Amino acid sequence: MTTVTPSAPAAGEEIEHVPVLIVGGGPVGLSTALFLTRHGIKPLLVERRDATSLLPRAPGIQARTLELFRSVGLEDEIRALEAGDTRPYFEGGILRTRTLAEIDRAEVVESPALDGPDISPVTIMGCGQDRYERVLLRHAEEAGATALFRTELVDFEQDADGVTATLRSRDDGTERRVRADHLVAADGASSPVRRKLGIAQHGRGTVFHALSIYFRAPRLEEVMHDRKFILCYATGGPTVMTLSRLHGCDPWAGAALYDPERESPADFTEERCVQVVRDASGVPDLEVEIVATVPWEGAQRVAETFRVGRVFLAGDAGHVHPPAGGFGANTGIHDGHNLAWKLAAVHHGWAGDGLLDSYDAERRPLGTAMAEQAMLRNRIRHEIAEEGDRERMVDDIVVTLGYRYTSSAVAGPAHAAPLLPGLDLSGAPGTRAPHVWLRRDGERISALDLFGDAYTLLTADARWQEAADAVAAGTPVPLRPHRIGPDGPLTEDGADWAAAYGVSRTGAVLVRPDGFVAWRSAAGDEEDPRATLRETLARLVA
Repeated sequence: MTTVTPSAPAAGEEIEHVPVLIVGGGPVGLSTALFLTRHGIKPLLVERRDATSLLPRAPGIQARTLELFRSVGLEDEIRALEAGDTRPYFEGGILRTRTLAEIDRAEVVESPALDGPDISPVTIMGCGQDRYERVLLRHAEEAGATALFRTELVDFEQDADGVTATLRSRDDGTERRVRADHLVAADGASSPVRRKLGIAQHGRGTVFHALSIYFRAPRLEEVMHDRKFILCYATGGPTVMTLSRLHGCDPWAGAALYDPERESPADFTEERCVQVVRDASGVPDLEVEIVATVPWEGAQRVAETFRVGRVFLAGDAGHVHPPAGGFGANTGIHDGHNLAWKLAAVHHGWAGDGLLDSYDAERRPLGTAMAEQAMLRNRIRHEIAEEGDRERMVDDIVVTLGYRYTSSAVAGPAHAAPLLPGLDLSGAPGTRAPHVWLRRDGERISALDLFGDAYTLLTADARWQEAADAVAAGTPVPLRPHRIGPDGPLTEDGADWAAAYGVSRTGAVLVRPDGFVAWRSAAGDEEDPRATLRETLARLVA
């Protein structure tokens, strides 16, 4: 952990205290706030914008992301936001064509593998952040979080005991001082918090410039013969435009690429944007209404650390990459989920500061790997692929579900397994716990539904359950044992759960609150299960 300069509030100064201050109210900040409330932490979130997003950005919700929303009881509500069945659009893949009117002859550039019934209890879905942000905000506030829009972080300082922040209202300019135990920077790619901390970034930098064009074109569906796809590159016009199908058509979302040495966003007048859409469509007289335009960069940059003292970077503040693969908002939401339970553990007093170090150890290497995978996809889609790029690209589902953590929060022998070892969800420590169907008091559930607010021990052996009961009674670390067998409340529903988790019927698996395997005993032949569990837990949360 980086050493910080003491800057505690002056003696006698009145100052508001909050456990966690979150800067940024996009998908990452809102999700982090929601996840914290589920662990009994009531954060303060500040966002300089007027409200949640009004534009349908970040439309692909990956299976892992929906699993996280399921873990806090929001799967059905988020799924209800889907505009029809978006599954066929994902199956359509990534296309390239001269014009959208010629889409029947389009080249299929990518056909990503995204989920599967044996992998997850949920499926990927399309939904813009303008819809799901409102749900996240409402549930976070109902659970005790405070969200202040039109409020910006002016400055902050930290010391060994906390962070002192100055906040300013954009309505009347009034300022307030807040003292937080920790600060989470979810303030985007240009992150003022990251810049204030002086954290360097590494990567290829900016690789392209684009202008998102949100528009209405009632005839476009007919022009494309209702072809289903995730994204299509229309390359026949003077300006290359990509069209997203996951956003829906009210409005459509396109992105025009431009060379900043020859033009700027200011050159894209409303008339120019209409012409870009018409050129891409292949229909010169297409009726087009421009709703909004937003300039942005496709870049690859990863912060050299995600933690400085009591301040943590999440989402684009820590890692940015081209949108190819749709990893951006999803990865940031996963950052927040990984961090939330660890912050709560320290706040509630059952974990040490070392657990917070594991956030950087786990999420930064993954952010780096995802940024590289996005770059590979970007080069292939833009037809500038380098030798070996296709061989280095792994399936989307491996990037989003198949990664493996190595940190002090994972017990077991050191291993040389790659960060993205393939889709090997077989219960190895550091990987997402396998999904298998179970029965609980007659109700069909996923094994993933057992995780969320405590360490969970899965076993079929009464000896391990008794050991876990005894350890749980003698430690502040939340530990919940589940014995799976024909004579208990949890039974198998077809699949052999022990085989799926890589253990025998006398073995045991310890799963973290975030659903990742922390430790397992394949044979379960330890002489003293109680001592083994107690010592393992102590190491994991030190």
